[in-house]
Amino acid sequence: MLLIDQILGDFFWRALIGGLGVALVAGPLGCFVVWRRMAYFGDTLAHSALLGVAFGFLLQLPLNLTIAATCIVIALALVVLSRNQSLATDTLLGILAHSSLAVGLVALSFMPDVRVDLNAYLFGDLLAMRQSDLIWIYGGAAIVLAMLFGLWRGLLMSTIHEELAKVEGIPVERLRLVLMLMFSLVIAVAMKIVGVLLITALLIIPAATARRLARSPEQMVAWAMVIGMIAVTGGLSASWHFNSPAGPSIVVAAFALFTLVYSLLRPQRS
Repeated sequence: MLLIDQILGDFFWRALIGGLGVALVAGPLGCFVVWRRMAYFGDTLAHSALLGVAFGFLLQLPLNLTIAATCIVIALALVVLSRNQSLATDTLLGILAHSSLAVGLVALSFMPDVRVDLNAYLFGDLLAMRQSDLIWIYGGAAIVLAMLFGLWRGLLMSTIHEELAKVEGIPVERLRLVLMLMFSLVIAVAMKIVGVLLITALLIIPAATARRLARSPEQMVAWAMVIGMIAVTGGLSASWHFNSPAGPSIVVAAFALFTLVYSLLRPQRS
């Protein structure tokens, strides 16, 4: 019994604490992904995270730092390139998403001295959570939540009606860049949880589920956080009992909640 408690203490509870921290910050940002219809943008940043992993090994720098920096560079490149009207935004996103993922994989293949478990980066390695990962997760979450709280009105106004927000003097372009910075930071911390290929699902599914339950933007944010935490808890429990991969199990739990809510409840009316 003592051995079981020790195993749970070393793996399960640490993974649960880390997953709940990611859910707390992914919920509010996921709401902006849904409101602004930025799902493909989030997917592009998530794919570029693997390129950040390659840079981290190449430069021998902390992976979380290089992942965040790479996501920021990709986001800024997207802003600059999107001003070129010769390419549609969705085409540009597709090019950046798959090219950055492919370049990252190729770069890692040219590092014979570096042993990389690609499955851990593609699908997450939550049960390998360390104390330093928890510090990074909750530190990043605190920064993002503080920024969201301070910029809430401007972000919400520019999301609802961008032209009206500009008339009222809200720095729409600057807020868009700040939002991309927050996305980059969250992707850097969430990669450990669900991996490159599933990060966008953790952002979108709880927020989309919360939309059916909420009567206001604030309620939607609160519900998204709660649903994300329930998905993390349920997914990890299923992973522990059925020996399924932790990251995909969390996404499956989130999808199950989405299906349940949309099957049983009618849309809320304000």
